[in-house]
Order: sequence, then C-alpha cells, then structure tokens
Amino acid sequence: MVKIIMHGCCGHMGQVISDLVAQDDSAEIVAGIDVTDKGNTTYPVFTNIKECQTEADVLIDFSSAKAADALLEYCTERNLPVVLCTTGLSEEQLAKVEETAKKIPVLKSANMSLGINTLMKLIQDAAKVLATAGFDMEIVEKHHHLKLDAPSGTALALADSLNEAMDNQYHYVYDRSQKREMRDSKEIGISAVRGGTIVGEHEVIFAGTDEVIEFKHTAYSKAIFGKGAIEAAKFLAGKPAGRYDMADVIEG
Repeated sequence: MVKIIMHGCCGHMGQVISDLVAQDDSAEIVAGIDVTDKGNTTYPVFTNIKECQTEADVLIDFSSAKAADALLEYCTERNLPVVLCTTGLSEEQLAKVEETAKKIPVLKSANMSLGINTLMKLIQDAAKVLATAGFDMEIVEKHHHLKLDAPSGTALALADSLNEAMDNQYHYVYDRSQKREMRDSKEIGISAVRGGTIVGEHEVIFAGTDEVIEFKHTAYSKAIFGKGAIEAAKFLAGKPAGRYDMADVIEG
C-alpha cells in the first residue's frame, strides 16, 4: 500500500485524485495540504505545510507555482519523494527542481497522461522513418477558451520529442502569417486552437508526397492526468534520488 500526501487536496485535481485513490486498493491518501480546508476530504488536512508530519511514501502536488519553493524545501527536509504536477514554474524554480532532484526523487512531466507519454515514444519512432524520408511534421493542439498559454506545454513537449529523434536539427514555427515563403524542410509547425470546453487534443501530422499519417490523442476529462499522477506516485515510492518523468513510469 503506497501512502500518499496530497498537496493541493481541496482543489479540482486534488479532489479528482482523492476520488481515484479511494477506488484503488494499492494506494491511500493519508493526509492533505492546502491553504484552506474546505471540509471536502476524508483525511486530515493541514493548512500549514510545516505542520504536516504524517508518515508517507510519496507526495503528489497539484497546486500553484507560488507554493513550489516551500514544497520542495519541505520534501527535501522530510526526504519525501515528490510527483510535481504543478505547471507555470519560473526558470529559477525549474533550476530548484533540478537541485532538489540531487537529494530526493522528483518526477516532473509536461503532461501526466499515460497516453500522451506513450504517444511521445511512438512519434519518435515514426519520425526516424518518415522525417528521414522527407515527410513534413506538423502539430495541431486544441484546448478550451479559458486556457491562457499557446502553444500548450504538451505541444512543445511533442515537438521536442520529434526534434530529439532527429538529432535536434529542426526549428519551430508558431505563426506563418508574417512571411510569405515556402515551408522549410527543417521546421516543425505548431498551431493552437482555443474554443469551447475542449479538455485537450493533440495531433501530430506527418505529411509526405501523396500520403499523410496522423497520430492523435484526445482527453475527454482531467481524470486522465490524475490517473497518471497516481501511477507516477506508485512508481516513485522507494526510488533513489534523481530526476524522473513519465517516460520512466511507462518503461517501468
């Protein structure tokens, strides 16, 4: 039984993960941490992170970037592995993540979905065959109208996967409206769509002469990110200090 502390337990994703863990016989949330206790949990909640001294195997974080510094210090002091799901970290905070990973196990990924991370592996294999044969590579991502950043972090992670497979020879193009010229064979185009309540859709297109191959992932709810975080927590418990990501979880 993996014992979990849920950081950001009263937020939407904290509640999603709490509900999923309640149905999981191999995991248990033993305590929660949040700035306010809304009374919507079945486990004790601490509004001050330092007051939570409950014994646990791993901590899952779905909170806010402003809480990241104190969180990393807390996990380091308690030698507690952390699955870091919060996005929007500054360059200084990302550097602190790397420093923290020298002392404790830290798992951070651009997207916690098992499906997206499997897709990243698949498109790398495809790129080595198709891009080498002259296929153009394009990414189209779609999200709800409330999403602030574009392109999404996941779209950039997919582009990085493609580029890594091609020895980082490609550059990214986000907007073709400002210039009139033929597409460069060494570019990866990334397009963003915002509208409605789309949870998340990412499509990777390999376009060749007279044939097109498409890889597509669609998220129908945020529960997929919660499931991925729980699997990551199970994986990380008991691991030595180091920097991990969802690719490690998939490979086991």
